[in-house]
Amino acid sequence: MTGPVATDKLRRKIAELDDLSRPELVQRWQKAHGCLPPKGIKRGLLLRSAAWHLQARHLGGLKGDVKRALRKLIKAEVPTRDKSRAAGSSPDVTRIGESPARLRRRLVPGTRLVREWQGRLHVVEVVEDGFLHDGKTYRSLSAVARRITGAQWSGPRFFGQ
Repeated sequence: MTGPVATDKLRRKIAELDDLSRPELVQRWQKAHGCLPPKGIKRGLLLRSAAWHLQARHLGGLKGDVKRALRKLIKAEVPTRDKSRAAGSSPDVTRIGESPARLRRRLVPGTRLVREWQGRLHVVEVVEDGFLHDGKTYRSLSAVARRITGAQWSGPRFFGQ
């Protein structure tokens, strides 16, 4: 499928995704990913996933060598996957009792975690010796979450890790 007519048809199909209900978008996610979407996933991400898969189907998806390289990177960066979790939950969740150092090893320096809290967007960058937020380095995500909320929080849970 190529050319301006095909591109217009694809644009229309993508625009039509806005008319789908959440259950229909969840069904598309299940078909594309082979599992339920993560709990609490926003409609916007369901829409973007559906749009990407439409584009991949019509324009061609990732090439085999790119897929292999991505799988290799995932295996290298996320060595611990909790296979016992139910289908549809994120396989990369933080395990109870996981140390901040282990979490930092999973989150490579340069990774940015974003969370909106009470109308303000908070960006935390993973650095070699911790987590950088508003110009200050913290040893743990929980310390960052505590600073943001003023209450005791699990940092990984607060940031969706």
